[in-house]
Amino acid sequence: MAKRKVKVPASMGPAPDVESFVELFAQLPDPRVERTRRHSLESVLFLCLCGVVCGANDLVSIERFGNARQSLLEQFVEFPEGIPSHDTLGRVLAKLDPAELESLFARWMNGVAEATTQGVVAIDGKVLRRAFNKANGGNFITMVSAWSTANGLVLGQVGTSEGSNEIEAIPRLLKLLHLKGCLVTIDAAGCQTAIAEKIVDGGGDYLLAVRDNQPKLHEAVATALETFRSRKKSPGAKQHASTTETSRGREEKRRCWVLPISDEFPEAARWKGLGKLVLFESERTVAGKTSIGARYFITSRKSLTAKQALASVRSHWEIENKLHWTLDAAFGEDDSRLRADNAAENFAVVRHVALNLLRNVKGSKVGIKNRRLEAGWNERFLLKVLSSYAD
Repeated sequence: MAKRKVKVPASMGPAPDVESFVELFAQLPDPRVERTRRHSLESVLFLCLCGVVCGANDLVSIERFGNARQSLLEQFVEFPEGIPSHDTLGRVLAKLDPAELESLFARWMNGVAEATTQGVVAIDGKVLRRAFNKANGGNFITMVSAWSTANGLVLGQVGTSEGSNEIEAIPRLLKLLHLKGCLVTIDAAGCQTAIAEKIVDGGGDYLLAVRDNQPKLHEAVATALETFRSRKKSPGAKQHASTTETSRGREEKRRCWVLPISDEFPEAARWKGLGKLVLFESERTVAGKTSIGARYFITSRKSLTAKQALASVRSHWEIENKLHWTLDAAFGEDDSRLRADNAAENFAVVRHVALNLLRNVKGSKVGIKNRRLEAGWNERFLLKVLSSYAD
């Protein structure tokens, strides 16, 4: 069946509604032979998105959801031969080019996420633990995502290709993002000169963790910061900040020092835009036992104060708590066994779209898991979720 023609607007604007998702998916190149297309690509992807929003974690559940809500779905897409089977859904997801879907997702988020001046964008990877192919060497897929801490949304993601790692995936992800005015935080795996350069060239700033994978940089940063901290003269307010937090019998003191560098700093020439060094120290006391840990960072943001650096380092871990943990706890991502060709990577993107919609829906005071359940039970709430960016 030929793909249904949908008029695509010149600009998606800041608020796509339900119909706009169909128009969005219709822009993707269909990888199937035309004579084998019994279901349009946009109808398959719209069904998958609605199913995931409503609590379906696998393709069989999506098929059953489609059969139960076919009349609602047909207000937006056509199913002239009925709801596609789970096998059909799997074949389409396996063939679809994930780079196309990831690029489309990023363009959508660049249009709908509110621009936040100097907002923190955290980048980190998450392994799809059951998405591996034993017949092909048992390679795992890692999804590297960009998380806006100001908006609480996924801005984009890419999967690692066969035999590659996060270091190769991060530049591809950065290429999809609008970084102007943003502070990009990445752990030590992403502390690479090429990545730092790409962030600066994109109009953003970097805050990169420094560890032994960059031995010369690590030694130079540690020496400079420890010397700075140990001097007798007290640092100014812009160079030092601290917080104390007590919760559930645990006290944690956090201290941060920021040191501007000079041209004499040994690594200044290698790292584009390098402006300051950051020392983050955490002192935890639990049941009378105290442990102290220190971490080092480099940043291109010359105006970064110690208070801002402390907040930025802490906010980076939101990507673990609010994205990775939610994908496992509320969407069962670690239990997903999709693994054929591109299916796992494409389905991960669908989960990210669903998560953004569920997070953005107004007026709901329950968590993501219960929002999914409510969307499955209540058609009006489902339409509200799908139109959440139209509010």
